[in-house]
Amino acid sequence: MKKFSGVIAAAVREGVSDIHITGAHPVVFRKNGQIQQDRSIKWTHAEVDALVRKLLTPRQIQILRREWSVDLAVTIQHVRLRLNVFSATRGLSMAIRLLPGVIPTIQRLNLHPSLQQIAELRSGLILICGATGTGKSTTIAAVIDEINRNRAAHIVTLEDPIEYRFTSKQSFVEQRELGTHMPSFEKGLTDVLREDPDVIVVGELREPEVMRLTLNAAESGHLVIASLHATNAEDALYRLFNSFPMEAQEEIRFQVASTLSWIVVQQLIFHERHGFRVPLLSILRGNNSVRGMIRENKLPQIESAIQIGKGDGMFSMERYLKEYLSTKDSFYPPTENFKPSEEVSREVVYHSPLLEGDPEPASPKPKKVPAEDKSVIFLHAEEGAEKHFMIDEKATVDELIAQIRDSGKFKE
Repeated sequence: MKKFSGVIAAAVREGVSDIHITGAHPVVFRKNGQIQQDRSIKWTHAEVDALVRKLLTPRQIQILRREWSVDLAVTIQHVRLRLNVFSATRGLSMAIRLLPGVIPTIQRLNLHPSLQQIAELRSGLILICGATGTGKSTTIAAVIDEINRNRAAHIVTLEDPIEYRFTSKQSFVEQRELGTHMPSFEKGLTDVLREDPDVIVVGELREPEVMRLTLNAAESGHLVIASLHATNAEDALYRLFNSFPMEAQEEIRFQVASTLSWIVVQQLIFHERHGFRVPLLSILRGNNSVRGMIRENKLPQIESAIQIGKGDGMFSMERYLKEYLSTKDSFYPPTENFKPSEEVSREVVYHSPLLEGDPEPASPKPKKVPAEDKSVIFLHAEEGAEKHFMIDEKATVDELIAQIRDSGKFKE
């Protein structure tokens, strides 16, 4: 760990974004988008195994053994790291992303300022959509921090893994990680409604049961923010509805129609004038017209609703590019937002030993019957005690059943 901590500290000083560690190979860095090797630092296969064993919890090690890879996030040297541990030809390998310690604001992410209105909502469903790597998690983190800085609320996040750690400001923020603080998103969503939340954040909608519980949470009057893989608003709604059997889809459409507030779809495009990538958004707002289309299953009309919804703050990607990105004079460089840095949060990550517990006592083993004694059987009585019966080898099956029933310990 000392060697690993030194590598992380050096990476922060040098502005490294990614580190790759694998056995019997020099450490690989990515700096300014370019891959580089440092031949002075190398781990043996055994050292990589030992490092993984030190970084992972027992539950994460079980996932690694079962799936041959595992995602997690840890804090080393006050720097937040997102790790993927996987098996390759050199044994266990690690891909490490260094995360910024300060959560970027909506403004610094070059997002449309109207997204700050999400933080003012007290209820409703917010879907942040896009492909992998388009910045969905960072956008959600910026919205959460906007709420955290500006109003008193109880925010509970369900994440896989926890990438940005929040320090409670005006709000009280509690973060739960899949595999560390909850066994599944389903269990986390079942728990969260008993935890007095105002705002619920769901890391990603994948399974139908997670979607159903998320909609139930929004329908019960909470502000629910979730991410979903989708390329446009219509696709997001189709993915949501088609995850359920046909007989359930009408009910789901009515739930979505009654709770939907925003669908934000995000891409990253290269801005030639500034020389870096900026977010390109489409924004759908849940007005009466949109809710009617969803209830009546007229999803092909969603794009038209976005086109004519300018007065309600809606944008198609074409209009967003033309009316916002092309007219904006300056943008914050991503290198400033995502430069690895020490976390602002100094809260200790604590794992209670009570969660480990003692293993459940094993069930008492039935006594073995001597091979030569074929006339004795053992049955577990209602209270768990053993009951002995002497069996007459000449008795019929009905007589044996009657004998057991007469003992008073047998239930049909």
